[in-house]
Amino acid sequence: MLRKIQIDSGNVDDPELRRIYGTAFPVEEQIPYDDLIYLISKLDINYTAYYEDEKLVGLTMVLHLPKYNWGWYFAVQEQLRGQGYGQRILTSLLDIYRGKRPFIIDIESPQQADAPNLEQRQRRHAFYLRNGLKDTPTSRTFEGITYTIMTNSDEAFTQQDYDSILTSLRTVWDSMPRHQ
Repeated sequence: MLRKIQIDSGNVDDPELRRIYGTAFPVEEQIPYDDLIYLISKLDINYTAYYEDEKLVGLTMVLHLPKYNWGWYFAVQEQLRGQGYGQRILTSLLDIYRGKRPFIIDIESPQQADAPNLEQRQRRHAFYLRNGLKDTPTSRTFEGITYTIMTNSDEAFTQQDYDSILTSLRTVWDSMPRHQ
C-alpha cells in the first residue's frame, strides 16, 4: 500500500522532491521549483508525495480551480516506471476526484508527428486512456510543443475553458516576485 504525504510549506523544500521534479519533466515544461514553492502558498494546490515503505515513489500536484481539478504534475521515479506505481497513483487520484469537479490533465500530444519523443508520448497517452481518461477536442501549442487535454468527465471541455484556466494562472504568475 502506498503511503501519501501531503506537501506544504513545512516540507516542500525536500531535496528528494526537488530531484524527482527536476528529472521527471523536460526543462521547458518545468516551473522553477522556487517559483513552484511560491505558487503552492498562493494557489489551492494539492501536492502529494507517494512512498512505499520509506522509498519515494512519485509525486502529484493537482490545482483546484472553481470548475476543474487540474492534474498539473504527475511523476514516478524513473527507475520505478513500468512497475505499476503510476497506475496505482493515478487510480488513487481519480478515486479522490470522482464525482467532484472534472479532473483534467494536459499531456504532450501523441499527434505531433515532428516530436522527438513521439513514441513516449503515444505510450503516455495510451496509459491515460487505459486508466479511464478521455481525449477532449482541446489542444494548445507552447514554444513548439503541442499539448492535448484529457479528462475523466463526460462534460465538454473547450478551448475557452482551457484559455480561462491559463488566464487565471497568468494573473498569479505575473504578480509573483522575481528573484534578481
